[in-house]
Amino acid sequence: MQQWARSRRAHNLLPSRLLTTTTTPRDTRSESDILHTVRTLCARDHLQHALSLFYAASPTCDSQTYATLLHTCARLRRLSDGQYLHHHHHHHLYYHNLFATNHLINMYAKCGCLDAARKVFDEMPQRNIVSWTVLISGYDQHGHSEECFSLFASMVLHCRPNEFAFASVISSSCSSPERGWQVHAMALKMGFGGCVYVGNALITMYFKSRTNGSEDVALSVFENMPTKNLITWNSMIAGFQHCGFVGKCTEFFSKMHGAGVGFDRSTLVSVAASLYRNNINSSDDEHFYYCRQLHCLAVKTGLALEVEVATALVKAYAIVGGNLDDCYKLFAETGNEQDIVSWTALMTAFAERKQDEVILLFHQLRLQENIDLDCYTFSIAIKASAGLPTESTASAIHATVIKYGFEGESALDNALIHAYARCGSIDLSMQVFDCMTARDIVSWNSVFKACSVHGRGRVALELFARMNVQPDTATFVALLSACSHSGLVDEGIKIFDSMQAVYGVIPQCDHYACMIDILGRVGRLVEAEVMINRMPMQPDSVVWSALLGACRKHGETKMAELASKKLMELDPKNSLSYVSISNAYCSKGVFDDAAHVRKKMRKFEVRKEPGLSWIEIGNKVHEFAAGGRRHVQRDAIYSKLEWLIGNLKDKGYVPERSVDLHDIEEEQKEQQLYYHSEKLALAFAFTNADTCLNGGRALRIMKNIRICVDCHNFMKIASNFVQREIIVRDANRFHHFKGGMCSCKDYW
Repeated sequence: MQQWARSRRAHNLLPSRLLTTTTTPRDTRSESDILHTVRTLCARDHLQHALSLFYAASPTCDSQTYATLLHTCARLRRLSDGQYLHHHHHHHLYYHNLFATNHLINMYAKCGCLDAARKVFDEMPQRNIVSWTVLISGYDQHGHSEECFSLFASMVLHCRPNEFAFASVISSSCSSPERGWQVHAMALKMGFGGCVYVGNALITMYFKSRTNGSEDVALSVFENMPTKNLITWNSMIAGFQHCGFVGKCTEFFSKMHGAGVGFDRSTLVSVAASLYRNNINSSDDEHFYYCRQLHCLAVKTGLALEVEVATALVKAYAIVGGNLDDCYKLFAETGNEQDIVSWTALMTAFAERKQDEVILLFHQLRLQENIDLDCYTFSIAIKASAGLPTESTASAIHATVIKYGFEGESALDNALIHAYARCGSIDLSMQVFDCMTARDIVSWNSVFKACSVHGRGRVALELFARMNVQPDTATFVALLSACSHSGLVDEGIKIFDSMQAVYGVIPQCDHYACMIDILGRVGRLVEAEVMINRMPMQPDSVVWSALLGACRKHGETKMAELASKKLMELDPKNSLSYVSISNAYCSKGVFDDAAHVRKKMRKFEVRKEPGLSWIEIGNKVHEFAAGGRRHVQRDAIYSKLEWLIGNLKDKGYVPERSVDLHDIEEEQKEQQLYYHSEKLALAFAFTNADTCLNGGRALRIMKNIRICVDCHNFMKIASNFVQREIIVRDANRFHHFKGGMCSCKDYW
């Protein structure tokens, strides 16, 4: 013991806590009992107790005990304890022991200390197949594919590889399919083609390589395997999910379940992931039914209580149109197992349909003491706040971002640019952009989109001149849209022509749709039609919608019929084509043709989206439909609206009766115009004047469809009458009404 202590002090290799063992009474138990106790403690993961007993008792240093301790260090990833054992082994086991040294290499490799593992390997006077395989596996597990392949090539010159070495080098070849093919060929020549570990690795490698026909090769490997285990089936299912083959993924799971193979957590996570990662149509009843079946299996096996499975099911339910209440119940059942991933999954599920619920979940998450918020969590909350009528929620989350130390994160700044712009606060959006120290392509595209929806086309073009990153396809969609909303026809044409010639970006359907909109808005319908006919790809529904909207604006019925017909063919359930052509007929007084179109809508069960408006009063969002008869304060709203209309008529408001295209009396048309949803929302604001008119803040109204000419005129005069900015966000853009003028300059 004294000699050992002097050696440790001389070389400074063992921890200071071991010096005290020189004065500790020697364990009176036999060495075999001590070694047995050490191994028992290791089996129970009581590593510190095992090491303390081992160092204090200092039994005869046998290779089996070292191997057991090193194996436990590797399993628990305890590098420092493994290093101490290495030095102890070096000073007490005076001969090279192949068995213990292999465990030493394994410990370093498992803990990620690959340089030390390679040094031990290189200094070995002799090696066996385990020595090579352990180091190869270590390189593979830590992503060192070059070293893995190089060491395997050297191994072949010295000894015959085993199936584990083949599996590791194949796994490391996912990013280099050519190497994978070479190793596959060698495995077949050496008779390892039927080994289950090799087959599993090959399946994963071929799926991840994503080369032409690789999925078929993976399937061939699977079918030719004489023995398959659960990992084999899971590899196939995960591979199909990775490649986006939802049908194959679910088909294999059904076969697997029917064959009695069983399944585990990984199986359910992969199958559920195939439903939410591959853009499943939310109205697809088949996938919703399959999701329910998957959920039932998870419940029966108890796997539904595992947070990874519950998280995957929550995401799947959200994508395939499941009930959000069920998603929340599923999440709640995981109890104490909830982590940041499961919380963000639930927030994502609610994000598309219930933005206000996302904000509530975000506040609940902040109260969880054992969970740290990350950048992705803040990003979801910020994006959800973009769907709310005012910027107050986005500002509150922005303050929390700063408090948690995430200020300056480009992903969050980009989300804030978008959120502030969608809430009507273009100035705050620009402020975030101006304060960014590093801007990526998303930052620039976000600010271009913000300028577009707020009618600041000139500002967008000025910023584009300062852009210091390579633009992409989304950049030009935003710029062309900005030109369209601001009537910058010549500038839009110039940008479109420069896309491929100057920036190497080939125009896509979205870019052509923007150009059709730019030309159509100013009445250059013939040029727009010529451009459609010359498109290098088939026009999609967005292109025909742009032309149809332009025809409606300029009363071009004949061309509108063509655009409407094309749109019906491409998107028969879209009400836009039916409503637009019907309105075009009504504007020309051809009410019989309009009635025929409406009849066709009923036949195909196509429903026109009702006009809705929202306004936030006292931290509560109120919804209004045309007519407003469902609101609890309807009598007060109607009374205030009559007062407002009377005052605005004195200021020059004249109802635009041509907006109402029904074949009814003029007086009825006027009455219907009065009760459009945005007018009701404005009247409601006046019934709550103490809450929403104090402080001089702008009134913000959200609308789900395009604002009509009459409401546009109404809001202009109202803004001058109440001396307050009124911001209306419709389906396409923002209108800032102030002092009797609109930011769109009546061009929308």
